[in-house]
Amino acid sequence: MKIAMMVRGFMPAPAPNDIVYSPLSVAVAVAEGLFNKGHDVTFFAPEGSQLQCTVETLRLQPAVTTFRGLNEFVSTTDLFEDYLPSLYDQRMVKAMFERAADGEFDVVIFNHPESSIAYASLFPEVPAVYILHDYLDEKRRLVFDMYPSKNQHFISISNSQRRDAPDLPYLDTVYNGVDIELFSYNEEAEDYLLFVGRIVPEKGVREAIQVAIRTNKQLIIIGQLPPTSYSYFDTHIKPYLSDKILYIGPIDKEQLSKYYQKAQALLMPIQWEEPFGLTMAEAMSCGTPVIAFNRGAAAEIVKDGKTGFIVDNTAKMIEAVDKIQMISRKDCRTHVEHHFTVNRMVSAYEKVLASIVPRGKQPKKSIFIKSVKRISGRFNQKLR
Repeated sequence: MKIAMMVRGFMPAPAPNDIVYSPLSVAVAVAEGLFNKGHDVTFFAPEGSQLQCTVETLRLQPAVTTFRGLNEFVSTTDLFEDYLPSLYDQRMVKAMFERAADGEFDVVIFNHPESSIAYASLFPEVPAVYILHDYLDEKRRLVFDMYPSKNQHFISISNSQRRDAPDLPYLDTVYNGVDIELFSYNEEAEDYLLFVGRIVPEKGVREAIQVAIRTNKQLIIIGQLPPTSYSYFDTHIKPYLSDKILYIGPIDKEQLSKYYQKAQALLMPIQWEEPFGLTMAEAMSCGTPVIAFNRGAAAEIVKDGKTGFIVDNTAKMIEAVDKIQMISRKDCRTHVEHHFTVNRMVSAYEKVLASIVPRGKQPKKSIFIKSVKRISGRFNQKLR
């Protein structure tokens, strides 16, 4: 298959080191995985992007290269600047649809439907696939209803994600996958609890601290603190920081894996309908059980009583911490190996995409041109 994919037109791929952006990390893994399976994959992203597959930059310079820059770019009250993220995206969306209509791609994949949905009806012969990474609230559903066309297809990342939009034209649910070699297994845990995620109210950092205090456990908090959460941090987190409650900020994945491997449990007291929650799969891959509130996809990812506990409130989470020794760390690892690996995710996307790409379709470009494009793409990446 000839596949074009993009996440954002304003940020290079993979994301800069100090930016944690799950849709981009998942999309990179899917693109490279499909490429390694022999598909012709072109990833659209600005200059500075480096992937195993072909990268198309359209000579577009990135607008975002740091976490601070990302927050400044997307948090604005200026009407013109509000449009800038979308304008960067549309530059690449337009090129993807036009080139697909010309026969260069069999299918175009977008990880943020709002960036491309207005173009789909203009190119009805081009299969457009949207991977949904966000909670499907009323605003998003309204946009989908505004721009209907038969060539649009949706892939959910959990079944619970479909709850408020059950009648969209879904192709399938494909769970996110984690790198089980990076997040490797460890049998022996130390006596601390772990919280990993953005420091925002909906992630439940305050509730995790309450659980740690009530159970007299050390809690290590890892994650980015957005400027919009400074007040939340100062009110609900900073007063409790001590040698027992530690906030160490954001760290890279290699370091994060070591914290997962030694944690007694990962706390996920989420306050919203989180569509997936990669941290849960990452923790279990390392052998660490997860104690999560019964919101969003938690019950699909964590096997209650087997790889952790699904609870309804803080009091129940406190009780679960006292029972965490009942959970086999090896069972946690095995659960991820069976359900949430990158290889499994990539194979599922390959199967789904094959179901909508017409078989026997004759490409407009010659095999020679296609081969030159692939080779030149690799050569350009080396030059970068």
